[in-house]
Amino acid sequence: RKLSLQLQRYGEIIGNSEPMKRIYALIESIKNYETSVLIVGETGTGKELVARALHNASPRRNKPFMPVNCSALPENLIESELFGYVKGAFTGATENRPGRFQVANGGTLFLDEIGTLAMSTQVKLLRALQQRVIEPVGSSKQIPIDVRILSATNRDLAELVAKDEFRDDLFYRLKVLKITLPPLRERPEDILLLADHFVTRLNRYYNKSIVGLSPSAKEMLMRYLWPGNVRELENAIEHAFVLATGALLEVQHFPPEMRLADEQGVPPPPSVEENLGETEEEIRRALLATHGNVSKA
Repeated sequence: RKLSLQLQRYGEIIGNSEPMKRIYALIESIKNYETSVLIVGETGTGKELVARALHNASPRRNKPFMPVNCSALPENLIESELFGYVKGAFTGATENRPGRFQVANGGTLFLDEIGTLAMSTQVKLLRALQQRVIEPVGSSKQIPIDVRILSATNRDLAELVAKDEFRDDLFYRLKVLKITLPPLRERPEDILLLADHFVTRLNRYYNKSIVGLSPSAKEMLMRYLWPGNVRELENAIEHAFVLATGALLEVQHFPPEMRLADEQGVPPPPSVEENLGETEEEIRRALLATHGNVSKA
């Protein structure tokens, strides 16, 4: 984690660009503080990786890191997931169950997609953060908690506050410190670095010996705008990896939205991409399902 000109990663975060070096330096400067941190950025920029890096660099590193995807849980389940419940609290509650706050006690609770929380849940979350206690669903007993709160969103919380869709007091409680992750298009010098990293990892997974990317494939990656950011790049490399038969990943191995992008790197409309890439997508899925075994696919 030593910050230097040779640094290319911080924990699981990879990047040698100036924007990423500023992120590394910011993590270093706040890692020992208990304050809440709001991590913002577009989808696929690595918000959970930053949260994990913050946890692993903090004094809480030997305690649990508990991620919660708020958008993946129905409104009627999110409270019991966060705060737990007691036996008999609702139909099917046959025993006491601790919530994520209790499981993460002493460690870090990471609330991803925080902007999707219902207002009723926001009220209870705010109380937990202010009073450092929780009440399991179906119980009036207050349980002390000791967690550091990290949260993330790809939505503009200030805009949600202005629309009365997010509580302003919770917003300010969550964003004591703020980390803004740059999209991949703003750190182009990291694209090929990340691509090489994914190739190395996939070589181990699929037991192949891909050397790298062809010059034309590299040029295409550098021109593309990456609306899905690092996650899209990772998926694109795997797409090309399972289709490649030689030592290099070539342009024709990559997803159609990349090959059909215009000169500014803008992908085509979904309908065009789907029609032209339907057969190739079926082949890709078969290859992925068989871990690259062409005969089985």
